Amino acid sequence: MKPSIRQLSAFVAVAQSRSLAEASERIHLSQPAISIALRKLEESVGGALFSRSTRQLSLTPEGEAFLPVAIRLLNDWTEAFEDLDDLFSKNRGKVTVAALPTLAAGLLPGIIAAFHDRYPRINFALHDVLAEQVNAMVREGRADLGLSVPPLDAEEFHFEPVLEDRYVAVCPSGHPLLAQSQVEWAQLAGHPFIGIHRLSSSRQDIDRVMGEVSKTLDILCDASQIATVGRMVAAGVGISVLPELSFRQIATHGIEHRPLVQPHIGRPLGIIQRRRHPLSAAATTLREMIAAQASA
Repeated sequence: MKPSIRQLSAFVAVAQSRSLAEASERIHLSQPAISIALRKLEESVGGALFSRSTRQLSLTPEGEAFLPVAIRLLNDWTEAFEDLDDLFSKNRGKVTVAALPTLAAGLLPGIIAAFHDRYPRINFALHDVLAEQVNAMVREGRADLGLSVPPLDAEEFHFEPVLEDRYVAVCPSGHPLLAQSQVEWAQLAGHPFIGIHRLSSSRQDIDRVMGEVSKTLDILCDASQIATVGRMVAAGVGISVLPELSFRQIATHGIEHRPLVQPHIGRPLGIIQRRRHPLSAAATTLREMIAAQASA
């Protein structure tokens, strides 16, 4: 039988005080209970830890050797539960999120600021990556949460929709398309076009819709960063299509947008996590804050 924490506590208290009465007050156990705990501990280790030949309890050589070990075990036990309490009370820990750049810049900054104000000792890591990388990081456990479009592998992930974005035509100020309150997808053809990353979920949607309306974009160049697309549009190089959320990142003088219709393409966005892998207390709280903010 292995020693219990109660037995170790009784042993250390008696060893340090050399008195059952004082040990009883220190650990709030009756003297008979302490005596029973010590006897069971000695039975477990196979020999006497105290010499009872005098009126005062004294340690045997084996007891002297075991005392620092017992103190270390008790300290480790206490620290383990203090660490666990810190994790549950969110006084310590780390949360990692992988998010589409649109969401990383358009939704998360205010949430992260509020989260940090409430839980300043929780470390936060944010990776703004493409949808496939979001899925990979969540799948491999490198991210607690993902913020992205619905994953294709619905069985592997749990997807919680939190908002729906839409696509907009982004044009330099004064462009003819801005005279309309809405722009049809087919009207994008024939205008110089600045594309976004070919592997992005947005670009895949754009290419698919243009195929559906049987039109071809006049793509001058592709840019990897949304900010670069915005600057090129503002400079009059061409027009582009971006998620409306991302326009908030690049809204500046010389650039405007209009909603795209016929067809109207909704872009569901939400929280991705692995199935059968519960979140930490900190990650759970962050998920709740994201859902609340997105639906506000």
